[in-house]
Amino acid sequence: MNPFRWSFRQQFLFGFVICAALLGYALFVQFKMGIEPCPFCIFQRICFAALGLVFLLGALHAPRAPGGRKAWGVLAFVAAAAGMGVAGRHSWVQLFPPELPTCTPGWNFLVEQNSWLGVMRKVLLANGDCSSIDWQFLGLSMPMWALLWFVALGLGALYAGFQRRHAHRFRR
Repeated sequence: MNPFRWSFRQQFLFGFVICAALLGYALFVQFKMGIEPCPFCIFQRICFAALGLVFLLGALHAPRAPGGRKAWGVLAFVAAAAGMGVAGRHSWVQLFPPELPTCTPGWNFLVEQNSWLGVMRKVLLANGDCSSIDWQFLGLSMPMWALLWFVALGLGALYAGFQRRHAHRFRR
């Protein structure tokens, strides 16, 4: 079955399944392998969850009008772009760690002591354990893989949304 000929609904359901699988693997790594997520990892999970939700809602809606498909494609790309930003920054911090690494306080402490905007600011100014690389596959760390997945899923969403659909004609 050629994925380039799948319907909009099938393509968006596939995007949802990929997001769910990636989140499932992140939980496996945390709870079975014992690798604790840093604040950047938490934000990447939130972005994957948001992207998965957009994929699921778009698949359930499955608009027939090209404008509706384009809107869902752009909305999914926006969610993926947010993830690209977070994963890209996390990858940058891992490649060029701060000179004086300090451990960040835990997620619960950050939320209790700061507004959400303050938490986002602290996370994006990452230091400490966000720069450590605890997991690699084929030479790439987990945020680097997340960045690749966000790019692939974002481009896939745009492809599904902007793909020209041809009406099937029945021949006698």
